[in-house]
Amino acid sequence: MFTPTADKLMPDLTPRQELVVLARALWREGYNDHLAGHITVNLGDGTLLCNPWLLTWAELRPSQVLRIDLDGRVVEGDWPVPLGIPLHLELHKLRTDVGWAVHNHPLFGTVWADLAEVPPILDQSSALGGGTLALVDEYEGPVNDAASARRAVEQMGGASMALLAGHGVFVLGGSARAVHQRAVALEQRCQHAWYARAAGGSGASRVPQAFIDLVARSDGEGFLGFWEAAVRAELAAHPDLLD
Repeated sequence: MFTPTADKLMPDLTPRQELVVLARALWREGYNDHLAGHITVNLGDGTLLCNPWLLTWAELRPSQVLRIDLDGRVVEGDWPVPLGIPLHLELHKLRTDVGWAVHNHPLFGTVWADLAEVPPILDQSSALGGGTLALVDEYEGPVNDAASARRAVEQMGGASMALLAGHGVFVLGGSARAVHQRAVALEQRCQHAWYARAAGGSGASRVPQAFIDLVARSDGEGFLGFWEAAVRAELAAHPDLLD
């Protein structure tokens, strides 16, 4: 009898490889605002992995991933640091429990951020990333300003996801699997809520609140197979991606 385990569903990946596959998988899910968007991985030694500026998530490769310190200086790599990296730097300084952080401007998440409104969860798949969603009035200064970035992180509190008003979304987790699931579920939540509103729906959810509360307490790690399927899809589309 087949027992599903992660090692049977995808190859072992280094953190750099995981970051690249995550970026490409989320690009397919709508996290594709041209050159915008940052992913960071806390290595636990005062440094972070991050994608560089000037490359889209759809073309990123492991050799192009940067290692930077918490002041945004390049430790390893040959590309510039993303312009909006202070949001991530301040996050990792204030919340050392966060291993992975994703910021981008997906269409539906950004629309709700523009409205400064938190969309309802209307279906079970939209809840499956777990965690809590906060609305943050992020535009108190430019995105490359450390002080405004720190205020945004402080306003986020202990939430694992945020709609940054007038800006985009911020998704946190303990692993690539967790942030992938959360980011996909968040954009689905925002998309379905928008379509339901456009269709004249009441916005009332038929998903039991007990289920929503239960899933919200999860760490995003429990859906074995979801992340692995995304990894397989990227490697099938780009067989040399990990070379």
